[in-house]
Amino acid sequence: MAVTIKDIAKIAGVNHSTVSRSLNDSPLISAETKERIKRIAEELGFEFNSNARGLSTKKTGTIGLVYPEGFENFNTNLFFSSIQRHVRQTVEREDYDVIVTFPKNRYTGGDNIQKLISRKKVDGLIIVHPDIEDQDLKYLTDTGIPFVFLHKKPASDLGKNIDFYCTDHFKGGYLAAKHLLNAGRKRILCISYDIDEFHMRTEGYKKALEEQRIPYDEKLVFYGDCSFESAFEAINNHMDIVKTVDGIFAQSDLMAYGAIEALRKNHIEVPEHVAVVGYDDIELGALLSPKLTTIHQPREELVVMACQRLIELIREDQKAGGTEKVLEPFLVIRESCGLKK
Repeated sequence: MAVTIKDIAKIAGVNHSTVSRSLNDSPLISAETKERIKRIAEELGFEFNSNARGLSTKKTGTIGLVYPEGFENFNTNLFFSSIQRHVRQTVEREDYDVIVTFPKNRYTGGDNIQKLISRKKVDGLIIVHPDIEDQDLKYLTDTGIPFVFLHKKPASDLGKNIDFYCTDHFKGGYLAAKHLLNAGRKRILCISYDIDEFHMRTEGYKKALEEQRIPYDEKLVFYGDCSFESAFEAINNHMDIVKTVDGIFAQSDLMAYGAIEALRKNHIEVPEHVAVVGYDDIELGALLSPKLTTIHQPREELVVMACQRLIELIREDQKAGGTEKVLEPFLVIRESCGLKK
C-alpha cells in the first residue's frame, strides 16, 4: 500500500498540513521539523512529486504582480523596479514565474485583475497598488484566490483581514526629522506629497519637532509629486522661506535631489548651509553628489515575507488570512546631512 502524507503525519505526531508544508520547504516550518519529516518520508519510501501535484491541482506556476498606473514614469519606476527585482528573485527560487500588470487596460478600460483570475493565468497576486476598487477587492475575496498587499494597505473597509506587508512610515518621518535636529538644525522644511503614506511621514516629522518643543509651522511644509522637478520648483519658487531654514526633509529621494539642485542654483551649499535628508534609499543616493542621507525602506525583507506568505497560501489552497507585518525603516547617514559647525 502506498504511503500517504497522513501516514507520515501520524508517525511524526503532527497534522497533515505540517507534513505538506515541510515537503514543500515552507518558510513557516522550522528547519528541524522539516528535516525530521523528510527523514521519516524517506524511510517510508514516500515520493513527493511536486509536478504531479501541480497538474492535479491545476496550478499555473505563475504569480501576478499588480502595480499602480504611472509605474513606467521615471520618478515612480526607480522605487518600484527595485520591488519587482526582489519579487522576481524570490519567486523564481521557488520555481514560479511573474506577470506584471495594472488594474485597468489603458486602451479598453477592461479589468486586468478580473481577467487574470477568470482566465486562470495566475495562482495568486501580489498587489502593490493601494487604491484597488471595491469591486476588484470583492472579486478577489469571492473567488478565494490567494493575494497579499505589499507596500500599502487598501483604505477600503473590504481590506480588513487581508495579508499585507509595509514600512512604518510614521517612524521613518520621525527618524528623518530627529536626525536633522540632532545635527543641530532647528528650522526644518518638509517636502511631502498629498497621499496617506506621506501624511504618515509628516506626522513622524511633527512628533520629532514636538519632542524638541519646536512649534509645527504649516508654512514649512511644501508639496510635490515625488518628482525631481516638483521639489525643484517648490524650493526655487519660495526662496523667501527657504532662506530662513537650515534643514530639509524631502519625503522621496528624487525630491531631495530636486531640492538640492534648487539650493545650488541659489548659491546655498549642502550641507554647510542647509542639510538635506531624503526617503526611500534608492541606488542613486549613494552615487550622486552629495551622497544622500536618507531613510531606508526594508524593501527586500518585505518582498521576501510577502512572497513567502503568498506561496504558502497557494500551496495550502488557503484564502488570505489577515497576516500583517509592519517593518521599521532605518537611517542611512551620508554627506547631505552633516553636523552643523
